[in-house]
Amino acid sequence: MKRLITVCCLLFLTLAANRFAASQTSYQVISVNDGGTISGSVKWAGPVPHLQDFPVTKDPQICDPEGKKTISLERLILGPEGGVANTIVYLKNISAGKALELPEQRRHLDQHHCRYIPHILLVPQNAELQMQSSDATLHTIHMDGAASFNLPFPFRNQLNSRTMSTPGLVNLRCNGGHVWMNAEMMVVAHPYYAVTDESGRFELTSVPPGTYEIVAWHEGWGLAGKEQAFDVLTERSVQRPVFTEPKTWAKSVTVGANGSSTVNFLIGNK
Repeated sequence: MKRLITVCCLLFLTLAANRFAASQTSYQVISVNDGGTISGSVKWAGPVPHLQDFPVTKDPQICDPEGKKTISLERLILGPEGGVANTIVYLKNISAGKALELPEQRRHLDQHHCRYIPHILLVPQNAELQMQSSDATLHTIHMDGAASFNLPFPFRNQLNSRTMSTPGLVNLRCNGGHVWMNAEMMVVAHPYYAVTDESGRFELTSVPPGTYEIVAWHEGWGLAGKEQAFDVLTERSVQRPVFTEPKTWAKSVTVGANGSSTVNFLIGNK
């Protein structure tokens, strides 16, 4: 049964990455002199699910310096007013606009206290993802989906980089036995993407006037089970959490020349 769950989740991830890549049209950079702004929020509606922390089963002196013995999987982060952090909001199938530039902090991954920082990455197509580890232990970043790498980080602050050539979703896990470590990366073909902050807010700027489909994408917060993984350092089998599929919500938005539009999403279990 566990093997079936693992196979199904890997198949879904591959299909999701392929669907995402197929949905992206060729993008042309143009001068946007009369662009507008789309801003808004993503907030939680309904009862908040009970999310269990995961036990720290390796390197507690590094991964759990406060001695809590468990760690958050960071799959659903809610602000005090219900804002949902780490949601990717983007315009679907926009064909022309400003240059492909995204926040630098979303293109640099650190491994600190056995967590991926940031938890959600945004990398332009054909750009580099820079990676390092601040931890004095072996981490191995395993990627699957639109990119496939298995990269060891045996030394602290050792920089490594890889070019992300294919647009789509990339799933990140640690093959160094720190089974709770997880992050998601979106490799994108245009710049109209944003990640919500701790209050659930987002903003897209210099949007050419027009009507668009705007999508809120969340990685999903449920646990589908566990799978067998391999700790490359101890050469032992370990149990890693398997998550439920991502969720999306879509709306239509119109932005005028030099104008501003507001789009708010309510998301939840329903």
